[in-house]
Amino acid sequence: MKVKSWSELTDAILLRKISFLLVFFTVFLFSYALLAWLDFLPELVEKPVENESTQIIAVAALPAPIVLEEAIIKSEPTNPVYPTSMYIPALDRNISVLNPTSRSISDLDTTLLKGAVRHPDSATLERNGTVFILGHSSYLPLVGNKAFQVFNDIQKLKWGDLIEVTTAEGIYTYRVDKVYRAKAYDVTVPIAGTQKRLFLATCNSFGSTDDRYIVEAELVETDLY
Repeated sequence: MKVKSWSELTDAILLRKISFLLVFFTVFLFSYALLAWLDFLPELVEKPVENESTQIIAVAALPAPIVLEEAIIKSEPTNPVYPTSMYIPALDRNISVLNPTSRSISDLDTTLLKGAVRHPDSATLERNGTVFILGHSSYLPLVGNKAFQVFNDIQKLKWGDLIEVTTAEGIYTYRVDKVYRAKAYDVTVPIAGTQKRLFLATCNSFGSTDDRYIVEAELVETDLY
């Protein structure tokens, strides 16, 4: 067996290293280009900047929940109007609505066991902005607590369907204009605004990242007592 000289051995090792690096970078660049074409590359998430007009408020702790985009309200409404119930004619369903003041996940989850829940950070009905109401949905054949089914089939609502929200002052009627399905972490609810709107969302738990059905509606009529 012929033994190579030291210089020949060094050249052979260097040649293998260069070949390895060329193959490595070729595979790396090809993989990067393929992932970019498939849109699988991670994207930079920018932290929202708070200012005097808006802020981002999470409904629950991580994992990411539905997010509320809320106008900073410097003063509480003098006479807030809270929803007490809803009637959805297309589903022929009456739904009780509760108005908790606590923002804690456990308190909100407990209140959801009694009916639909208006999130305390959302608008009240007399104000411009979005009234955000959540409720459970369940399609199990046997459900002991009917509160788990208050928002069953809201995904079947369509444009033009009405939602009548009852308060102590009167009835606020909203017309559906959007119905869609989304992951909780993909949903942002614009609480601020110049219009009076209603968002309904199904939910399993405030900490869950499961799919939600979202119904958006705009106020079309107010019938005060």
